[in-house]
Amino acid sequence: MLGEYLDYWLAEVIKPNKKPTTYDLYESNVRRHLKPDIGHLALTQLSVPTLQRYLNQRLAGGQSVRKVQTLREIVSSALTRAMREEILTRNVAKLVEVKDTYKRGTVIRPWVPAEARRFLEVAIEHQWFPAFLISVLYGLRRGEVLGLRWRDIDFDNMEIHIEQQVFRAGGKVQIGPVKTRAGERDLPLLGVVGPLLERWTKQYGGLGDGLAFTTSTGQPIEPQNYTRAFKRLCARYQIRAIRLHDLRHGVATLLKDLGVPDKDVQLIMGHSNISITQKIYQHDTMASRRVALDQVGEALLSAGVMERITQAEAVSPDGSVIAHDSRGCRQNCRQTHAAPPLADQFNSLPEDKNKPATGVTVAGLLDDFLGDLTGNRTRIARMKSQNMSARGGVQERVTKVDSYLQDSRKRWLIGVVAVSVAVKGAKD
Repeated sequence: MLGEYLDYWLAEVIKPNKKPTTYDLYESNVRRHLKPDIGHLALTQLSVPTLQRYLNQRLAGGQSVRKVQTLREIVSSALTRAMREEILTRNVAKLVEVKDTYKRGTVIRPWVPAEARRFLEVAIEHQWFPAFLISVLYGLRRGEVLGLRWRDIDFDNMEIHIEQQVFRAGGKVQIGPVKTRAGERDLPLLGVVGPLLERWTKQYGGLGDGLAFTTSTGQPIEPQNYTRAFKRLCARYQIRAIRLHDLRHGVATLLKDLGVPDKDVQLIMGHSNISITQKIYQHDTMASRRVALDQVGEALLSAGVMERITQAEAVSPDGSVIAHDSRGCRQNCRQTHAAPPLADQFNSLPEDKNKPATGVTVAGLLDDFLGDLTGNRTRIARMKSQNMSARGGVQERVTKVDSYLQDSRKRWLIGVVAVSVAVKGAKD
């Protein structure tokens, strides 16, 4: 019978070889759905029409597409094993069809730096603040944060070693290896995190192999309790609600906006494949879109067109002149004002002086909380070097535009003189 074979498959194949969380998922679906519904069928009686009809009935009964897809995947995996054991000659689950309409329920919108800073400000008094700080700054998985041991924190070499995680499976909280082999990684212990954790060890008596973050009784923190604490803080202080896991998306996106190479982001996040980093965890932002379209404008708009646009004026119904300033803002005035100098138009605004190309402020989330990643330059030095390179690029463009306009003025003056001479000669 199918039900008996599924029990054998779970006990002898899945439990010894798969993660406890995977076993829990399979066992729950077998016990609650597959065995009660079709477990009485003999393996040889499970035909394509029979399984197709069963899955269609689940969909018609209101089951989600993703749930039905999971049921088919479980049956398919079990039948593939039966083929290896020469019980069956084909896998009928691979021949049935389930409409592929599964989509993510909502678009992921991770926190922008200002929201993350606000959360850390309100969470600083919480008993698990060091754990929240690591979640926000590093984008570690929930279980990886809760699974950190004191011996994983190397204060001498300023490194954090990610090796294990805390998770719930089999009805209890367990400790095991990280999700994937790529999840085993070494990360720098940031300047602000190290001293905080050192104070934490003195306050709570950190032990070598003991967990860094525990309950008041020294037990591993229940992962769901950690998530609930995060949600309560967001609700209490009216911070936009996101999933705790979305903090990983936020870090990956911020690293992208800061121009960090994708390979480095992949290693920081602990992804086994760089496409996971690029397609799932990195999201576009308004700042990155604005920079991209600004670059399109610079490439396609000539200096002459830009000058004409900035000098364009229109008369409003009340007779006043509506002028556009150098930032594209409409301004009403009673008389015509000359357009600002091109140098002023091309130079960045005073409030943007410390922004890199992405529009993310240098004195933002990373500098405020990550400390000096370079190890040999202060934040002010880095800001100055970034400003110098940015101003140098802008000044070079301004010089080229001014040179072009000077040549145009010379040609115009020569033309005016030539026309005047010609007209005077015709009159004579």
